[in-house]
Amino acid sequence: MTNNRPIRRPQPNPAPETANPKPYQLISLPSQPPPRDKPIGQDRFKSDRISGTIFLRLTVKTATFVASGVVAMGSDLSGNAKNIPLIKTAVGRDRQSIVPGSSLKGVVRSAYEAITRSCLCKTKAEQSQIPNGYRECKDNTKLCPACQVFGAMDWQGLIRFSDAILNNAQWSVGFMPSLYAPRKQRAGYYINGRIAGRKFYYHFVKSIDKGQQGIPVQQAGKELIFTTQIGFRNLSLAELGTLLIVLGQDSKNPIALKVGGGKPIGMGTMVVEVTEIQRIEKEKEWRDRYCNYNTSPPSLTGNSLQEFIQKAVRSASTQLVQSQQLKELQQVLQWPTTREPIDGVY
Repeated sequence: MTNNRPIRRPQPNPAPETANPKPYQLISLPSQPPPRDKPIGQDRFKSDRISGTIFLRLTVKTATFVASGVVAMGSDLSGNAKNIPLIKTAVGRDRQSIVPGSSLKGVVRSAYEAITRSCLCKTKAEQSQIPNGYRECKDNTKLCPACQVFGAMDWQGLIRFSDAILNNAQWSVGFMPSLYAPRKQRAGYYINGRIAGRKFYYHFVKSIDKGQQGIPVQQAGKELIFTTQIGFRNLSLAELGTLLIVLGQDSKNPIALKVGGGKPIGMGTMVVEVTEIQRIEKEKEWRDRYCNYNTSPPSLTGNSLQEFIQKAVRSASTQLVQSQQLKELQQVLQWPTTREPIDGVY
């Protein structure tokens, strides 16, 4: 049986300005463990919920590399790679660089979990090291806030991420330093033998490039733009608002996403712009949608879009989002930033 007694909220690790700076911070767990409720499901559209699509532009602010797992000869690639023997390639499709929807979903889910009372869904820690009440949701009739939205074992979530596509732009070659696996035994990861918090890497004004001494990688350079969309079904206004906060749409807490490899050296910073939201809330709108080929979902852009976003953010702030955890996360993922990359081996 799950022990739902309150737990002492861990304090964040010392900031990286200490004698032994780190490129990351731990976001503390809320003092109360996750609530587990019956999920709303996707079997039918709910009249008191919102469904639709969010259209996004992702602007690269520091070099971004999502590894494909394939190493290619530079002579087989175009651009400025022909004189480089071997290059770690990025994920692509139809000769276009992409960020897989699954990668984006993982990044967004991690932040969503951090600012809500959600379970520790995936961790390499031992079960005995997980705080009381924070174990992963296993019963699909009792799910935490993040699992209700993003899904859990044997349960489909309410949102779907499409691949982000880099259109009509040329990738470049970067040179990453060698990076090493985290040391799970590091004392700073635990408080009294239990997980102290969720790990997030800082944004930096630039990423570290080792030049010819580094590992050649195929990367998307600064200011390149990816486009994508997120479909959602049966979200409450608060759930949608929490998603928008994670996407950096809360003017009081401006944050950016951290995507792909090389996070410790400043890679992967992407700023999100919501360009349009198509939404359906009323039963008549759903009926018209499926009875008339010429009917499109109501679309929000411009001022009406911004008004709707702020309404959703306010609902999230009062119902779902934990203010302390959001404050901590914003300090790590805030953008723009003046933080310089940290030298050292990671």
